[in-house]
Amino acid sequence: MNDNDWLAERFEAHRGHLRAVAYRMLGSLSEAEDAVQEAWLKLSRSDTGAVENLGGWLTTVVGRVCLDMLRARKAKREDMLDERVPDPIISEEDGLDPEHEALLADSVGLALLVVLETLNPAERLAFVLHDMFAVPFEEIAPIVDRTPAAAMQLASRARRRVRGSAPVPDPDLARQRTAVDAFLAAARDGDFDALVAVLDPDVVLRVQQPGGSRLLRGASPVANSAIMFNRAADVSASVRALVNGAAGVVAFQDGKPVSVLGFTVAGGRIVEIDIIADPDRLDRLDLVVSDPGSPG
Repeated sequence: MNDNDWLAERFEAHRGHLRAVAYRMLGSLSEAEDAVQEAWLKLSRSDTGAVENLGGWLTTVVGRVCLDMLRARKAKREDMLDERVPDPIISEEDGLDPEHEALLADSVGLALLVVLETLNPAERLAFVLHDMFAVPFEEIAPIVDRTPAAAMQLASRARRRVRGSAPVPDPDLARQRTAVDAFLAAARDGDFDALVAVLDPDVVLRVQQPGGSRLLRGASPVANSAIMFNRAADVSASVRALVNGAAGVVAFQDGKPVSVLGFTVAGGRIVEIDIIADPDRLDRLDLVVSDPGSPG
């Protein structure tokens, strides 16, 4: 085995961890892959002979790459949406595959990712690296050009935002599924009262569609929208799935996915619904579920 093969083997041992870091930083699976690949390029060009903790070194490299990507995204205003729906991780309802399980090791729901999108890049990096991956502030500080104390303040501000905004989902998947099934049945039947009963009064609906997004708040507007959406939807099958580890649905038309619905259920009621119905974004997702009515 030559030196490059040995280095590649060591890098592969850390790839899953690095993807998890990048996904939390960017909320995009494709951009996370790009960040990990950039880390490999930096590793292959660097003299790491004196590096004692390669995993830690790679984590900070990925963090720096993601920070630059977030800053570029903001500077170029590539993301013009007030409420961007992050890329969901979709799995079969009977359980996560090992790769998805590694990405969701800390139960990173869509609701949390949405809140992370509201943080500035430095706050997001400090919170993700420290609170989710236990990176010391002494190692975070140089990445954000701050002192360790200032990096700690960044994470603290982010933590307060997360605790104040991100709903904590019910841990019982069966309870989540009960609420989601009731919502879907009520939408299918056009039963406004039944929809309102299963929705939190302050429920938030985000829909990512071609060319833009839509945000609704409140049980009545969301219930009306669900009824209209169901009437207009061109769907041949809806398949239960796990969306970021929580109860969700993938809708198909003629064997092709047309939407992914992720739900956040807290206290037995739906508090957030995130829908991606943009074909371009759906094409980029790693959809492991399929239309049961399609051949093969």
